[in-house]
Amino acid sequence: MTPMPSTPFNPAALDHALGPLAAAFSVRWEACVASTNAALIDHLPADDGRVVVLGATEQTAGRGRRGRRWLAWAGGSLTFSVLWRFAPAAPAPAGLSLATGLALARALEKLGVGGIALKWPNDVLVQGRKIAGVLIELSTERDRRLAAVIGIGLNLRLPPDAGIPDQAGGVTDLASELGTTPTQEHVLAAVLAELHPLLTRYASAGFPPLRQAWQQLNAFAGLPVRVTSEGEEIVGRCVGVDDDGALLLDREHGVTRVLAGDVSLRQV
Repeated sequence: MTPMPSTPFNPAALDHALGPLAAAFSVRWEACVASTNAALIDHLPADDGRVVVLGATEQTAGRGRRGRRWLAWAGGSLTFSVLWRFAPAAPAPAGLSLATGLALARALEKLGVGGIALKWPNDVLVQGRKIAGVLIELSTERDRRLAAVIGIGLNLRLPPDAGIPDQAGGVTDLASELGTTPTQEHVLAAVLAELHPLLTRYASAGFPPLRQAWQQLNAFAGLPVRVTSEGEEIVGRCVGVDDDGALLLDREHGVTRVLAGDVSLRQV
């Protein structure tokens, strides 16, 4: 596979792009790690009040949903994880991947990308083609507080021979959508600037206040879809999501709720 040229990550450029918001983040960037999610979960850093971000130019064992490997290309993909800590005794987060997808959609829109839609529960599409994905993993800290590690992969500039399986609609990248490739620091700043206030709101009120905004970008709104889970299939008309982020399918005998997990969603 064709290697992509890459430039070293520039922390000063990120701080400049974030402006005053830079103080809210503790960012570490590695040339190569197995998985940014795994690295954070295995070694949760001490809480100093900032949101921890771990990024990597290259991941050798990036993780996707359903046990799949997240495919990324050094210099062609932006891959990073965000550690978000919840208040003590906070309930398990519901709809967090949807909230993160919404933040990604808003960031991409501000970068100038059009035709953005969200595929439940964790993909961001442009004109039906995947441009970004989210993987949420939870960890409980010693003080019993819940921490969410939010893994994000976003296509900046894919090599011509890039092949990503199980993407029926195809894939795209920022270079194709914008005609130019923004720097990784500029893109990361745009995402973090949307993610921080949205997660702050989510931490205080959960997914319900964000539900309508997500539904407005629902890629399959009103369409017949097929959900596959552990060899079983459910077919129905997509009527949106519930307050806890569950997918709602209108079927012959009423509405069925489908929880995020080991599932695959396809249009019929």
